[in-house]
Amino acid sequence: MRSRQIYKHSERHFVHRTGWLRAAVLGANDGIISVSSLMVGIAAAEASQSHLAIAGITGLVAGAMSMAAGEYVSVSSQADLEKADLAREGKELIETPDAELDELTQIYVDRGVESSLAREVSVQMMKKDALGVHAREELGISEITTARPLQAAIASAVAFSIGAVFPVAAAFIIPMSSFVPVSSGLCILLLGALGAFAAKTGGASPVRPAVRVMFWGAVAMGFSAVIGHIMGVVVS
Repeated sequence: MRSRQIYKHSERHFVHRTGWLRAAVLGANDGIISVSSLMVGIAAAEASQSHLAIAGITGLVAGAMSMAAGEYVSVSSQADLEKADLAREGKELIETPDAELDELTQIYVDRGVESSLAREVSVQMMKKDALGVHAREELGISEITTARPLQAAIASAVAFSIGAVFPVAAAFIIPMSSFVPVSSGLCILLLGALGAFAAKTGGASPVRPAVRVMFWGAVAMGFSAVIGHIMGVVVS
């Protein structure tokens, strides 16, 4: 008798990281781009180094609070909608269970399951967790996609602060005479590294996301430098 080898097939999925990864990447990108653009604009207006540092620190604190509040409010709105939909679905399961069974059966039929088998699967699934299966199949709500406001708010605020630390630190290190080109270049490279890291963490190719975020970061800093220079000339 020949012995059979059993191979274990393990798969790595990244969709469970969607919630916190989106908030963290958005926060870090915004921290780098907004604070560095702010500081580049101020430096282009020929402000002093102390004023530049104050502006950077203020931008970091205000931006982190804004990101946290914005994420919490927006994700809370999503959570409220999910709760309302689940409550409505639970009521329909109590009042019209046969109609809900037909609806679930039709969902599986539309996905390619034979009618009688789809009916049998629907009956068994609803016996175990009727609301859970309708939430997943009908509403698209699952543990992976469920909105988590506090998690998103904290991730955004922390990530923004981490991203903004780099341009703020540059104000204490880079001389004012070369601050605009040196700080801009370093922040653009940092954006590229962050874009590549986020793509890699999500299981995607890192090249296109890195180039994309570097391009838009360069555009933002370029506009800020031009406006800062114009305003500096006008004021002086």
